[in-house]
Amino acid sequence: MAVGAFSFDMYLPAFPAIAEQLDVSPAQVQLTLIVALIGLGVGQIMAGPISDRYGRRTPVLVGTAVFTASSILIAVAPDITTFTALRVLQGIGGGFGLTVGRAVIRDMFRGAEASRYMSRVMLFFAVAPIVAPSVGAAVLSVTTWRGIFVILAGYGVVLTLATLRWLPETLPPQRRRSGGTRDTIAVFRLLFADRQFLGYALAQNLSFAGLFAYLSSSSFVLQEVFGVSARAYALIFGVNAVGLAVAGQVSAYFVMRRTPRGLLFGALIAGVLACAALLAAAEAGSLVAVVAALFAFFISLGFIFPNSMALALDKHPDRAGSASAVLGGLQSAVSMLAAPLIALLGTATGVPMAAVMFGSALASLVVAAVLTRERLAEPALSTPTD
Repeated sequence: MAVGAFSFDMYLPAFPAIAEQLDVSPAQVQLTLIVALIGLGVGQIMAGPISDRYGRRTPVLVGTAVFTASSILIAVAPDITTFTALRVLQGIGGGFGLTVGRAVIRDMFRGAEASRYMSRVMLFFAVAPIVAPSVGAAVLSVTTWRGIFVILAGYGVVLTLATLRWLPETLPPQRRRSGGTRDTIAVFRLLFADRQFLGYALAQNLSFAGLFAYLSSSSFVLQEVFGVSARAYALIFGVNAVGLAVAGQVSAYFVMRRTPRGLLFGALIAGVLACAALLAAAEAGSLVAVVAALFAFFISLGFIFPNSMALALDKHPDRAGSASAVLGGLQSAVSMLAAPLIALLGTATGVPMAAVMFGSALASLVVAAVLTRERLAEPALSTPTD
């Protein structure tokens, strides 16, 4: 779960140095971030059906190998074209780990128990974005930007060794799918035709679009519009991430006493209210209210992400890899729409960012309510493991 954050956030402090050394514009360096996001989505889509057919361990090992090799090659890339192409491969390799990681949890657990373990994993998802930029900055203080990708290659080696040592095969041969391309297409068609699955998947990914809008715009809004210093911005960023991590652990506690669906819809409503408050605060120009509303939004995400993920995957235990792939692919696609929308609306005030976040939160609630309404009368998900 930390692969994406380290791949994207660790080299952010090195953007100016990369542009200067490779003699390119900042926009060309920013493009390497976008293509990696595309690669991450492609990797997740590829990994799902492959892991359903061949098991979980082999795709993870292939993905970490691609991630490690591409990181080493980026460290010696002679020009921006090579750098950009290799970032696509790095994203694809990282995408394998994300998809299979979610599928492994579904192989081992179901219902509320799966949601609890998804919440545990959220700790890494939340902490990694805090740690990664600091690690990148520390590396830059002793070496060049190329050293960051050497560190990422080392991270890939550690992931490979950890997989070999501690990750068992969680999908036995009798549960694997033996079909080829036609079977894969049929599975994806089935997933997209499943209203409940799609409702929970979109609830997660539309909420993530709100988070991505924050990530892509908050530095401009808080520092340039509200005059927050770089150090204060880092503090706000860190506090929000800690709030998300803590909320995820609280969700893990309550999910065994409530239902994942109940926690999800409570959080979706809370997210809408938080973003509505954020929009009002941005209109009023109140920094304190903006920061408070952002924190409330992050708290809601700590409940939304693990419960929506568990509910979506619970629907398709025999296709957990493909279902996880759809979750990841939709996340990349939806997220890529958020940042350009804000850029189109502008960052002269905090209103565009807040408006996109509110729209994403509201859409997430509406879509989940409409597409999953047939399960309203069903009993709570079971807690025993498979």
